[in-house]
Amino acid sequence: MATRGRKPKPTALKILEGNPGHRPLNKKDPLMKGKLPKCPSWLEDDAKTEWKRLGKALAEMGMLTEMDMAAFAGYCQAYARWKAAEEFITQHGDMVRTPNGYLQQVPQVSIAQTNLKIMLKFCEQFGLTPSARSRLIGEANGNENTVDEMELILGGR
Repeated sequence: MATRGRKPKPTALKILEGNPGHRPLNKKDPLMKGKLPKCPSWLEDDAKTEWKRLGKALAEMGMLTEMDMAAFAGYCQAYARWKAAEEFITQHGDMVRTPNGYLQQVPQVSIAQTNLKIMLKFCEQFGLTPSARSRLIGEANGNENTVDEMELILGGR
C-alpha cells in the first residue's frame, strides 16, 4: 500500500538540523553509529574516488552507516557515469551530424542529465547540497548561545 505525503526525514538528519519543526523524534527509528562501509569492488574507478572523498566525512557526521552502503554506492556510481558523459561531451561536443545531414544530440547528453538527477536525489538524502547543508547544525555552527532573531520577533524565548 502506497503512503501519501512527504517521505519521512531520517531522525539523524533531523537531529543534525536541530529539529526545526520541534516535532517529536521517532524513538523507534534505529539510530546507528556512523561507520564508513567497505567500498564495493564493482564500482567504477571514479565512483571509488568519490566514495573515498565523501565517505569518511559523512560517516563522522553519522549520515553514513553500514546500512547505507547501497544508497551511497548508487550516488557514487551515478557520479562516475555523469562525469564520464560530461567528459565525452567536452571532448566531442553534444551534437553529431547524421548520414542524412541532420544534427542530432549525442546520447551522452541524456546520460549526463539522467545521472545528475539521480545524484541530486541522493545528495538530498545525505545532506550534500548547499540547501541541505544549510539546515544542518554541527559543532562549528551550532552554538547554543546564539540568539535566533526570528524567535525574538515572534516572542519566543
